[in-house]
Amino acid sequence: MVVLCASQAFAQIDRREVRSGNRAFRKGEFAKAEIDYKKALLKDSTSVAAQYNLSNDLYRLENYQEAEKYSKAALDSLSKSPRAADAYFNAGDIYLQQRRWGEAIEAFKSSLRLNPGDMDAKSNLAYAQKMLEREQQDQQNQNQNQDNQDNRQDQNKDQNNDQNKDNQDQNQDKQDNQNDQNKDQNDDRQDQNQNQDDNQQQPPQQDQQQPKISPEAAEQMLQAIQAKENETQDKVNKEKAAAVRSRQKEKNW
Repeated sequence: MVVLCASQAFAQIDRREVRSGNRAFRKGEFAKAEIDYKKALLKDSTSVAAQYNLSNDLYRLENYQEAEKYSKAALDSLSKSPRAADAYFNAGDIYLQQRRWGEAIEAFKSSLRLNPGDMDAKSNLAYAQKMLEREQQDQQNQNQNQDNQDNRQDQNKDQNNDQNKDNQDQNQDKQDNQNDQNKDQNDDRQDQNQNQDDNQQQPPQQDQQQPKISPEAAEQMLQAIQAKENETQDKVNKEKAAAVRSRQKEKNW
């Protein structure tokens, strides 16, 4: 960090508070230096020396947010001044402490544009670029790990859903099979009961088949039936003749 003395760095009126702050800064009395620089700014809020040196002092006190505020105020006033290279360099250091690598890179680049031979600025720039690259890689790995974890969770969820569905299907199949078995058993029992009822209602069937009749026996039976029929016919004819005679006799009386 570069501290500028107001009497040497800027064409401004020499102020007692800035000089007092510089003496305290060199002694490492940073809290006292802060008070002196802020007193100077109360008298002249545009004092670039007070803004610049107060930013450096707050950096040593590790109050980086407030140091950034006064660093920006100083840079607005310095613009393209040769002193701006140091201001950009200090601003880059403030960003490094806050791990704001991208802003640190831009600050060191701005410093090098004004002072290309500054090896400290080149070293800090390389460091900031390396840290940004590492942070981006870590973020990429973290995102990849998160994606992998999400994918595993989704896969586990899908597997659990599939397993639950398979279990449900298996249970449903078992239930359907059990229902079918019960239905088949009920149907079998109903058929058995129906058969028993039919057997009770129907006359018993002859277990043995009728013996077959030979052609000779059948012929004899037919002849016997024919003889019986002839005998019956003769008897009927005689009765008819007697009846006719009787009627005739009656007719002649």
